[in-house]
Amino acid sequence: MEKRLFGTDGIRGKVGEYPITADCILKLGWAAGRVFAGQGGHKVLIGKDTRVSGYMFESALEAGLSAAGVDIVLLGPMPTPAIAYLTRTLHACAGIVISASHNPHYDNGIKFFSGQGEKLDDETELAIERELDKPLQTVESAELGRVSRLVDAPGRYIEFCKRAVDLSVELNGLKIVVDCANGAAYQVAPAVFDELGADVVRTGAEPDGVNINVDCGSMHTANLQQRVRETNAHVGIALDGDGDRVLMVDERGEVLDGDEILYIIARSRHERGLLAGPVVGTLMSNLGLEQALAGMGVGFKRAKVGDRYVMEMLRDSGGLIGGESSGHIICLDRTTTGDGVVSALQVLEVMAETGRPLHELKQGMTKLPQHMVNVPIARGSDVHASPMIQEAVADVETTLGDAGRVLLRPSGTEPVVRVMVEGADSEQVVALAEQLADAVTKASSSQAVEVN
Repeated sequence: MEKRLFGTDGIRGKVGEYPITADCILKLGWAAGRVFAGQGGHKVLIGKDTRVSGYMFESALEAGLSAAGVDIVLLGPMPTPAIAYLTRTLHACAGIVISASHNPHYDNGIKFFSGQGEKLDDETELAIERELDKPLQTVESAELGRVSRLVDAPGRYIEFCKRAVDLSVELNGLKIVVDCANGAAYQVAPAVFDELGADVVRTGAEPDGVNINVDCGSMHTANLQQRVRETNAHVGIALDGDGDRVLMVDERGEVLDGDEILYIIARSRHERGLLAGPVVGTLMSNLGLEQALAGMGVGFKRAKVGDRYVMEMLRDSGGLIGGESSGHIICLDRTTTGDGVVSALQVLEVMAETGRPLHELKQGMTKLPQHMVNVPIARGSDVHASPMIQEAVADVETTLGDAGRVLLRPSGTEPVVRVMVEGADSEQVVALAEQLADAVTKASSSQAVEVN
């Protein structure tokens, strides 16, 4: 049985359109509650980001879970990794996050964590989808789930984040601009850095329900770069709407992506003898990261795009550190999921201990130029099966030799294929990517004509 609703990161879509509707989310809460109760669970946590629709879906989930006989603990606006952490420490059977991460306010979604603070396995997601096909039946009145609110949730998570660095680490003397994307971390993230002694400048910390991710956060760093330069800050931190990814800005106003952050963390762990297993990136990770790690004698593996697949490969390979270029960084020696605040703290710890500025810390890795083209294709086209495209890819790979990479990745959400070329010469990379994109367009058109 294939999953119909669950993607690689829960369920997501436009508010008011199936499945992100009040009635569907109520039924989802009931179905999930039935599955968790059947596994012996009795308590589920619910957290959310700052989207106005979060109120509606929080109430819907609450009603559905209660109808299934499961107790609910409301956390309010909290980062996604905070829900994962609190699910573990409060011994709940599951945690639910109402968020669409970096998407606009008119989207929303539902993510689940297991009682161990990890994303649900496929079997549990399939079990929930099977329950959705059944008519909703409410338990006896005396068995309805009860609702409470955890008022000290932010404080608990703040203390957890502070423990993600050595007790001796102090951020005194560091001026940090923190962009919270008007999202779930708007309260806790500035507090973490402030309590560790940093001089914190807040931005993107005034959510109004619809301004989440609007010209701010990890998706739009221009404002943060400007604020870092204007305030003479040492570093800028850009979170996304639900706080599980992070990009950073150095003292010169230059952006560090997830690959560079991953490099700094991995190198520090390696130098201290604390790095176990290979570092795990994705198919989109810059070749410069792989080359820099190889120069240190550190192994590197590539997973499919998606932090879920990074986590799976870390578990399978015995690794501790992995992540994506987008800023999803996983430090399994600190927590169970991607955490923007915890990841930023790992870099700040290196800065504090070495006294070196962020711009200097990233110098050991040289990013190779990448160029990506999103090519519309006819639905049903199989780009990897096309002899025309195979020949075009082979030609580009021959031109690049060992100094570059080619990647064709069909989108899982729209009829496009992402054509990426990476190499040492930026002009050549752009030209080759456009050349390959033309070949994909022609091959897709040819396939469409044959089908018709």
